[in-house]
Amino acid sequence: MPDRQRADARRNYARILAVAEDEVAAHGAGASLEQIARTAGVGSATVRRHFPTRRALLEAVSRERIEALCVRADDLTGKGDSRNALLEWLSDLVAYCVSARGLAAALAYEGAEPDSVHENTCSAKMEQAGEPLLRRAVRDGAVTPDVTVADLITLIVGIVLATEHHPDPAAAADRLFQLSVAGLSPQR
Repeated sequence: MPDRQRADARRNYARILAVAEDEVAAHGAGASLEQIARTAGVGSATVRRHFPTRRALLEAVSRERIEALCVRADDLTGKGDSRNALLEWLSDLVAYCVSARGLAAALAYEGAEPDSVHENTCSAKMEQAGEPLLRRAVRDGAVTPDVTVADLITLIVGIVLATEHHPDPAAAADRLFQLSVAGLSPQR
């Protein structure tokens, strides 16, 4: 929210965001925008003025977690085994997405255009943060060169969304993530 906004607009933004965080935590990415407006004490037009799309709202709700994951990627870059560093970051991403309902939806790609991720979205930030980890793992021969961070984020989003209603979503998501890393063939 820009500082040049009126004080009441800044207050509305902060109140809407706080309510949205609670609603998304309770109901996931499908949280009712109308309920958010009612609870925040504003009209639905005010919510839509601040957050013109559901994605914009989810991105704002997820901003702190995205920033923490970006910092984590930076911390892991250049440390230890490149494959382990990449997998540790991806495992953190799985855990964050499971614990923060709505984060997987904020990372999901939408639209038919091949370049539907715009600058400053959650996905773009995550791709930028994960790129050094992936590049290093590819350079070390730990990951095939045709894998992209976008591929990895898409895989994680799919796992998290598929396990969202499981009795133990964290365990189910982690198991599927580990399975995707190990592959289907027995180790020899």
